[in-house]
Amino acid sequence: MTDLTINATARDTADDRTALAARLAENPDGVIEALARQHGVTTLDATRLLPPDAAAFAPADAFADVMADLTGWGPVLVIVHTPSIVLECEGPVPPGSFGRGFFNLHGDSPIGGHIRADRCVAIAFVRRPFMGRESCSVQFFDRDGEAMFKVFVRRLPDRSLDPAQVARFDALKAIFAA
Repeated sequence: MTDLTINATARDTADDRTALAARLAENPDGVIEALARQHGVTTLDATRLLPPDAAAFAPADAFADVMADLTGWGPVLVIVHTPSIVLECEGPVPPGSFGRGFFNLHGDSPIGGHIRADRCVAIAFVRRPFMGRESCSVQFFDRDGEAMFKVFVRRLPDRSLDPAQVARFDALKAIFAA
């Protein structure tokens, strides 16, 4: 897959980026999609403005390999966040394969569907606070600069992150993130 130019919003200015970068350096918490819109940038651009210890990126051509690794994590939280809905689904990521223009997820899981993997331009490994608690997620971004979907390390009953999944997250990040 090739790197594609992201469609920027009409309001995107250097001042907006500078203000958002300062805000995220001071406090990386918050809904990144909302922060992006407030500052006139895409969600991918906002994620790229996170402090270096909060986000690392893998190339889009790692899509199938990253997805294959996620199948071994056990139950995770998958989120699709659009302007109209924040959809959350818990379960294991099922195995996938390419066919008919999609990366097809099928298996014994509530998570399933058909992903236009060719629209993926970046994969981010994001570790930052969200609502005051640490979170870890693998986020897939499309050529419009928006999140296709996010896969979050699950929380245990005490609301802490699953240490086995955090280890898998760190290992995957070490392999694929530049």
